[in-house]
Amino acid sequence: MKICFISNYNVGLGLSGGDRIFIELMKGWQRHAEIVLLGCGEAAAIATRCGATDAQILPTRALDGSTSYGLWALLRHTCRRLAAGVRALRTYATELADVDVVYSVSDFYPDFWPAFLLKRRHPQIRWIAGYYLFAPAPWAKDSPYTGAQRLRGLIYWLLQRPSYFLVNRYADHVFVTSEPDVARFLTRHRGRDGITVVQGGVDITTSEAYLASGAVIPVPQRQYDACFVGRFHYQKGVLRLLDIWQRVCAQRPQARLALIGDGHLASEVRAKIAALGLDQNVALLGFRDGAEKFAIFRQSKMMLHPATYDSGGMAAAEGMAWELPGVSFDLEALKTYYPRGMVKIPCFDEAAFAAAILRLLADPAYYRTMAQAAHALIVEVWDWQKRAESIFQKVLRP
Repeated sequence: MKICFISNYNVGLGLSGGDRIFIELMKGWQRHAEIVLLGCGEAAAIATRCGATDAQILPTRALDGSTSYGLWALLRHTCRRLAAGVRALRTYATELADVDVVYSVSDFYPDFWPAFLLKRRHPQIRWIAGYYLFAPAPWAKDSPYTGAQRLRGLIYWLLQRPSYFLVNRYADHVFVTSEPDVARFLTRHRGRDGITVVQGGVDITTSEAYLASGAVIPVPQRQYDACFVGRFHYQKGVLRLLDIWQRVCAQRPQARLALIGDGHLASEVRAKIAALGLDQNVALLGFRDGAEKFAIFRQSKMMLHPATYDSGGMAAAEGMAWELPGVSFDLEALKTYYPRGMVKIPCFDEAAFAAAILRLLADPAYYRTMAQAAHALIVEVWDWQKRAESIFQKVLRP
């Protein structure tokens, strides 16, 4: 069996949830199939860095270097990458002629359109479409795109309409990240068996070795009271988190928050930290992965996931594998993602969110109960090796 992954959109070398999914599936599936990555330089670099080294790389475009997160810059980036992906279908026509399965890792056009065109050119190919986040309608109450960001949200929503239609019409199988999204892809020719809730996973090898080592840093001695991992985007609630953290610091003036990530809100995050007087309470650590990120988890007491609109979210799960309890708003998608180990806060009560953080910091017995529940959930449900294998057996077993 020959499987082609198409990942052609990446903005920079950061790792999104969709990137993590396709990397781990590549690593898990390479035991069963020949893997090809049709992707940009960033996707190839990420795959190599994360250990998916057995794939044949078919580059569509070299590394772009720094890409602005501005709206028009991203639209230009999308057009360039889409054109590169379509050209690559001609360039690598021979290598792609015997592909059995194509997996588009997102609904962004540079990933989605080449997969659709390859399917149309070779109808016998099975097309798996990754569709991991639905743009909220511009008029929706839960839309994170407000004020000056409404145009960005409108364009995102409009661009998703064609991809949604074509995926429902032509894709053989759809990957989503949470159970509430399944109903969107039920059609006359695709039943429940044609949709897989990937959810995501965590590589627990390093965290399990650390927790069993006897060298775990005692909770009171850790450097950070809480940790956030994610894109600096309205959807992820990073600006709202700073308001929450100000409430925490009003009760615990020395409390420290680690922010791991980057994104188009980076300048606004820095400005808000200064405006709220949190320079000594918030550490901006930029994008980190692997050992650098794990070092922060070892020095943290809990994971914060203040997303205001989400289809799931794997970042918090990575930290929970290190026996860190989580706190999040009680979003519908998170009910199946984190049934335990995560304190759920009524949407979008910032005072209650801060109170939950303070309780975890002040009550060792409660903290321990939540930490153990978080770790147990990840080990039992989120182990990537088990998840990748089960998805292959369900979807691709000959």
